[in-house]
Amino acid sequence: MVRPVPAATATLRALRFLSAQPVPVPASRIAAEIGLPRSSTYHLLAAMAEEDFVVHYPDDRTWGVGVGAWEVGLAFAQQEPLARLARVPLARLVDRLGQSAHLAVLHGSDVLYVLEERAPGRPSLVTDVGVRLPAHLTASGRALLATLSRPQVRALYPDPAAFVTRTDVGPRTPTQLRDLLSQTRRRGHATEDGEVTPGFRSVAVALAAPSVRAAVAVTWESTAGVAETDVVAAVRSTAATLDRRLHAR
Repeated sequence: MVRPVPAATATLRALRFLSAQPVPVPASRIAAEIGLPRSSTYHLLAAMAEEDFVVHYPDDRTWGVGVGAWEVGLAFAQQEPLARLARVPLARLVDRLGQSAHLAVLHGSDVLYVLEERAPGRPSLVTDVGVRLPAHLTASGRALLATLSRPQVRALYPDPAAFVTRTDVGPRTPTQLRDLLSQTRRRGHATEDGEVTPGFRSVAVALAAPSVRAAVAVTWESTAGVAETDVVAAVRSTAATLDRRLHAR
């Protein structure tokens, strides 16, 4: 019989709770969620912060997920189930279009790239495995943000200060982002043109599987003469394949 370890159980419950929150939360909410007194919760969070699994924001008196948890999540995403299940469908997508493709997951207001399949002879991209980019600028991020509720998006982008740019284009206010995400929902896919790297365009489709927030995307040079409708159809087909694989798993 395996004996329970209360401290380990509380730690895992705290991490699971924090990872599901769009923004950092007060210790009192964490204490209520994991069923510990507030004083014990503070000791637990301090120990977790020492190992970089949580971060304390003293100005707001809140706690959020730390880089240690991100590293564990990245290792999982690279192994099971996402990257392993997606590798063959993504390779087939690249063969079909002759353009580079990647798989990304949503991490707060960023996207994290967990898999890239580069087409032969195509230029290198910034979307290497492990790279994080602002979600509101990327096609993958927009596809994923469009799956969130309005309060969730508002929590991630409360005011213009939350917006950054890479090429001096892209949404800069909550209203502009809201309009962009509405267009994405109506189309069923997201796009970006030169907002990550000048001269490159992308199309992305979010997976429908509720167990993961991930998106498939293809990026190509704007001057390559690629028909966007063909890319959209191929990316949708690949996303549907991954949804079926995740459901079967």
